[in-house]
Amino acid sequence: MKPPFTRETAIQKVQAAEDAWNSRDPARVSLAYSQDTSWRNRSDFLNGREEVRSFLQLKWKKEQDYRLKKTLWSFSENRISVKFIYEWRNNDGQWFRSYGNEQWEFEDNGLMRCREASINDLPISESERELK
Repeated sequence: MKPPFTRETAIQKVQAAEDAWNSRDPARVSLAYSQDTSWRNRSDFLNGREEVRSFLQLKWKKEQDYRLKKTLWSFSENRISVKFIYEWRNNDGQWFRSYGNEQWEFEDNGLMRCREASINDLPISESERELK
């Protein structure tokens, strides 16, 4: 799916991202980003696909049993905005629900060149989990 996006292709792009992230495979996920992609994830600033891959490897060592749901918020031309929720547990067994939003900007070839993510974490009990 390449820009400019229609509602249908934007939804497909969001679903493809959700599927890739739920695989928890840093190599697979990183292929959606340009070689020189620019990221802000919380307070982390990353540059390039290799930094993204390394970041994701560490992320999923910390965030066990990760499960994500993304929803299209808006789109125009070569940009998509999503809201998301994901759940995970840390190495001590504490569960969290993380809420956030992302702004994506794409190159003409469909690879993401910029990702801005704002995320907040809420401790939850295992019985409060919604995503399984």
